[in-house]
Order: sequence, then structure tokens, then C-alpha cells
Amino acid sequence: MSSSAPPVLPISNSQPNPTVSSAASEPQVTAIRTLISNLSDSLRNGLSQRRPWTELTDRSAFSKPESFSEATLRIRKNFSYFRINYYAVVSLILAVSLLTNPFSLILLIGLLASWIFLYLFRPSDQPLIILGRTFSDFETLSLLAALTVFVVFLTNVGSVLVSALMLGVAVVCLHGSFRVPEDLFMDEQENSQTTGFLSFIRGVAAIAPAATAPPPSVRV
Repeated sequence: MSSSAPPVLPISNSQPNPTVSSAASEPQVTAIRTLISNLSDSLRNGLSQRRPWTELTDRSAFSKPESFSEATLRIRKNFSYFRINYYAVVSLILAVSLLTNPFSLILLIGLLASWIFLYLFRPSDQPLIILGRTFSDFETLSLLAALTVFVVFLTNVGSVLVSALMLGVAVVCLHGSFRVPEDLFMDEQENSQTTGFLSFIRGVAAIAPAATAPPPSVRV
């Protein structure tokens, strides 16, 4: 009696291809790195144009303006000269206001992260899926806009931002009206208008579509 061995069944071990998953996440990583790099370069370029803080706080250059028109003229000249310093002061006041209100800071960070990862850096060929439902680009934009309105206007985030900006503008106007600009060299810098703190957005907007676009198919 001859015994035959049972046939060996083929075993298929299907595992996810790590190359495909890494290739899918590569455009987002490239866009985020581009954003961070452009933001860092823009901040360094902007801070390099700041005036010495000793000129900003020179007590001998302060005097009371004689009229409202003189105060307005001083504010205009001082803002043209101390523009980067004033931006830094307003940003510092805004940062301190957010740090003293951690709930508003968490909501604002969550809102920014939602815009970045769900709309700006999301590939166009990958629709947004939440709880099994697929959302189109228009529906995603509408949801993010509604979330922005809710966070800014229906929570204390909007009041914190508005209060901090109003305080920053008041400090800048108060300093600019009492700082005598006669000893300042009023040189107009045209490059500062095109290389401001927000110039990194143009670079990301130009690079992000190229990074998220699928590679062209090649026929052999």
C-alpha cells in the first residue's frame, strides 16, 4: 500500500509594500520641510533688517508732540524706519497673550494644523475620508471655513487675538508719536516689501503643487 504525501498548498503572504506608503507620504514631508525652510529664511532675512534696539529706546530722543498732525508724521516716519522692530514688538505681545491663555493657544494650533494637513498639504488625488464618508475639496474647504468661524468668533480666541493686536498697535503708535525722527536716516528699502515675514507662503505655494503632483507615466 503506497502512501502519497498530501499536496502542498501555496501560501500567499500579502504584506503592505512599505515603498508605496513611504512614497505616498513623501510629498507631505517635502512640503512641510519647504515651509519650515522658507519660514526660517524669511525670519532671518527680516530680522537682519531690524534697527538697533538702543535707537528704539533712546530716552534723549523722546519728546511730546505739539499737535496731532506732528504725532501722525512721527508715527509714519518711525514706522518706516523701525518697521521690523515694531513687528517684533507686536509679535511678542501676541505670543505673551497666547501663552497666558493656553486654551486659546491649543485651539489656534489645532485650527492651523487642520488647515495645513487637511487642505494645504493634502494631495489632490487623495480625498478626505471621515467616518467612512468621502468629502470633496469644496466640502473640505467649507468644513474648515466653518471651523475657523467657530474657533475665532464663538470662543475666546478671537477676543485674545484682537486684544493683543490692539495693544500692540497702541504701543507702536505711542512710541512712534513720542520718538523724534530727526536723527534717523529715512532710507526707503524696496526689498523689504517683497521679502517680508510672509514671503515664505509664495515659495510654498509654488513648490507644494509640484511636490504633491504624481510623477508622469513612462511608456517603454
